[in-house]
Amino acid sequence: MGTPEFAVATLDAIRKAGHEVVCVVTTPDKPAGRGQQMHCSDVKQYALEHQLPVLQPEKLKDDSFVEDLRDYYADVFVVVAFRMLPKCVYAMPPLGTFNVHASLLPQYRGAAPIQRAIMNGETKSGVTTFLLDEHTDTGEMLLQKEVEITHEDNAGTLHDKLMAAGAEVAVETLRQLAEGETHPMPQPEVAVLKPAPKIFKEDMLIRWDDTAENIYNHVRGLSPYPAAFTRIGFRTSPEQEWKPCVLKIFEVEITDRKSVQQPGTILYDTEKKLFVSTQNCDISVKILQIEGKKRMKTEDFLVGFRKNNYTNYLF
Repeated sequence: MGTPEFAVATLDAIRKAGHEVVCVVTTPDKPAGRGQQMHCSDVKQYALEHQLPVLQPEKLKDDSFVEDLRDYYADVFVVVAFRMLPKCVYAMPPLGTFNVHASLLPQYRGAAPIQRAIMNGETKSGVTTFLLDEHTDTGEMLLQKEVEITHEDNAGTLHDKLMAAGAEVAVETLRQLAEGETHPMPQPEVAVLKPAPKIFKEDMLIRWDDTAENIYNHVRGLSPYPAAFTRIGFRTSPEQEWKPCVLKIFEVEITDRKSVQQPGTILYDTEKKLFVSTQNCDISVKILQIEGKKRMKTEDFLVGFRKNNYTNYLF
């Protein structure tokens, strides 16, 4: 049971390990893009390519879906980046239902563990397989695998590391379940829990009055998607009022220059570099995308940039 690319890696690994995938459950097709053409999930695309049966329930408690699922007589359900399951579903298979979660539980329970870990400046993450219960990401743990987060990692590179680790751990979990070797463990009690709630637009805004290190982690934790953003004022003539224009920022670098200007102030070094003041050190913006334009390197962006049409500060 899964939806995005992250889940495809586990499905592929399970199939290649010789397990019989009797059915794939994923989200219904939905319209996407300018033409609003129907689009299927990455998991469904993989299932179709490998002739695997697919179920796409609108509601997971529907009697017809539950009956269809029961008719496959699966020994175990594997869940990766899917929806919260009702008990009538997760309690169905004799060996239980386990989830592959992209964090070292109990930390970073929730929808955005990859982004939140980097945004918080963590130096390690990992994957956990655990048995589902009625709460979110709280069930008994089966296996864990730790993964390093380097200072250069962003959400995209960590996603790929954890995707591979998750597939590996899922296959090992299945082996242990099949051979009766599992030892489910309650999640440990910790003094401070770090949640990983869904990323909303307000979470993506860059706060320039924060430290350079925190801003650096914020940007890479949201890169390449959904992307951290800031705003810059725009006008075509001095008579006009400034209008806010969204500026997405995908990559920054912390400099050794102490900030002396108000946080958010833009500083230029010739026509190739753009710096922004923070609470402590200036940050160099490396890759960005202004509203209505393509993503590009800063030096390319500055080639056609008319400074007089924009504010000299970000907000």
